[in-house]
Amino acid sequence: MQLEERKKKVLEAIILDYIATAEPVGSRTITKKYDLGVSPATIRNEMADLEDMGLIEQPHTSAGRIPSQIGYRYYVDYLMEKQLVTEEIKKYIRSNLKDQIKVKEDLVRGAVRLLSQISNYTAMLILSAFSQNVLTHIQLLPVAEKKLVLILVLDNGHVEHQVIDLPKPLSDDEIGELTDMLRQAVCGLTVEQWRKTPLQSIRRQWDGQIHLLKEILEVIEDTLTVEYERKLYLSGTLNILNQPEFRDVDKVKQVLSLLEEQRIMEDLMLKMGSTERQPISIKIGTENDYENLAACSLVTATYQISGRVIGRVGLLGPTRMDYSKTAGLLDYMSQFLSEGLKDK
Repeated sequence: MQLEERKKKVLEAIILDYIATAEPVGSRTITKKYDLGVSPATIRNEMADLEDMGLIEQPHTSAGRIPSQIGYRYYVDYLMEKQLVTEEIKKYIRSNLKDQIKVKEDLVRGAVRLLSQISNYTAMLILSAFSQNVLTHIQLLPVAEKKLVLILVLDNGHVEHQVIDLPKPLSDDEIGELTDMLRQAVCGLTVEQWRKTPLQSIRRQWDGQIHLLKEILEVIEDTLTVEYERKLYLSGTLNILNQPEFRDVDKVKQVLSLLEEQRIMEDLMLKMGSTERQPISIKIGTENDYENLAACSLVTATYQISGRVIGRVGLLGPTRMDYSKTAGLLDYMSQFLSEGLKDK
């Protein structure tokens, strides 16, 4: 759809004003607030044309106009410029997360929490399926005479720990040697790769403990590829109550009920497409697959390690959400996560 330059400016003015006020926008408002260099009568004519094209709509008789879903889509695709995050916000993010970079899962949790606070939307983050994640650290710690805690750290920030029962007590030196052999065998490989790695080198080094090694590897496999295939983090689910569009209790219940369904939210996040050229993905209203989200939009960005996507972070808000500001915030946070999750 091609628009004349003046129609673009009028549409953008309506969208920006509606995002800021949540009130229908009239021609006089546009004339006073936005220097378009034309009369209110000309603005009204342009608004009538935009309404005929389905880009704006009139919610009530004698009211001003509001953007339609088609109007938001046109704005996002052709008019919007991503708003860069201010230095103040960058400093706030860095200061709040600097102490959490050492523990990757804390960094992920903290990032989601901060996003919801800064944006006043619902923040979410999904880690990719673990079969493609690299196991970066393994630690065995004694907790009782015949018990060890196995700690696993993945490059996407996920941490798992499981208790392992030993057939006989092990000395500290034996535990250290076992830990070193496990690290040499599987650290630096994806979960999928190490599952196919032969144990011959370990067998030669410590044949007496091969059955224990097999048991530990089975625990790792069960932990990372069965029970925890993916992980979803949410923060600020009640932020939806702060939006004037959701004063209707039934509408709020519909959205909140969906947010409680982890599999649905995982599916929603995983279906968000993005490319190297378009790292930010935006779905507006009914573009989402679930009817309960018809009044919402979802904006996401991927974060990576060594060029490999390991997760997606997003913000869910009303269709009236500030897309420009949201895209800029997610772009910065995805870059921050990509850098913070690298092995130092």
